[in-house]
Amino acid sequence: MKKVIQRVRDFKLGTTLMLVLLVGIWSIPTIGLLVTAFRTKDSAASSGWWEAIFAPLEQEWSLAAFETVLTRDDMFGSFVNTLVVAVPATVLPIMIAAFAAYAFTFIEFRGREIYFAVVVALMVVPLQAALVPVVRGLRAIKEATGISLIGSFPGAWLMHAAFALPLAIYILRNYMMTLPMALIEAARIDGASWYQIFWKLVMPMSVPALASFAIFQFLWVWNDYLIAFIFVDSKPVMTYRLLRLLGQYGDGWQDVAAGSFISLIVPLVVFFALQRFFVRGLTAGSVK
Repeated sequence: MKKVIQRVRDFKLGTTLMLVLLVGIWSIPTIGLLVTAFRTKDSAASSGWWEAIFAPLEQEWSLAAFETVLTRDDMFGSFVNTLVVAVPATVLPIMIAAFAAYAFTFIEFRGREIYFAVVVALMVVPLQAALVPVVRGLRAIKEATGISLIGSFPGAWLMHAAFALPLAIYILRNYMMTLPMALIEAARIDGASWYQIFWKLVMPMSVPALASFAIFQFLWVWNDYLIAFIFVDSKPVMTYRLLRLLGQYGDGWQDVAAGSFISLIVPLVVFFALQRFFVRGLTAGSVK
């Protein structure tokens, strides 16, 4: 018995040390970003951030980079534009995927498993490969109907939603499969429609999975540059402004670092607000 207890303790200690090591490695870029944000332009250009850590008294430290970012007139507008893109682009795929996952889980129809396999297969299609034909198709639609989605917020919302749907359906369907089928059958016997079951039973019980995907999608859209640059280039988002902070000669790394830390505020708020649902929503359906 003592040997078993000792093995368990050794395993916990080894696991803890491994997690600490992984967290340390993962934090290195963030630490470098933070150190660079507090350095002057000349100091950041003359030596690496790791040298500043080991010789802090020999470096020039300043809040000028944060002042530069916060006093720019275009930064607040870009912040608002990013929110306008990120919030609908997160909510839209969640709503569509919830209906689809609900049908794949509880409603019997011909070819259900085949359709779901196709959805899963679409997860491997890279955004960059599909973007060119999609843009060409949207331009053809504009020429035929006069309706243009390129250069508008709805276009960015639809693009983000379309590429997020396969993963969203996969996560939500796996979670819904863990819900008690007896509860659904009891609701059907009591006369509840599929629509009522969806809104009053399935959706409230699926909050962990919805929150987990919302975190993924919001972070993805918030950090996106490509789709935002193509579809809302006239209304620049934060990633575009951060790139512009680099300067013509690529010597504005301290400004980029400061701007990056400021842009982290909203994603951190979203993550910590939904953190308690995160693990439960992702691991549901992995074991029976």
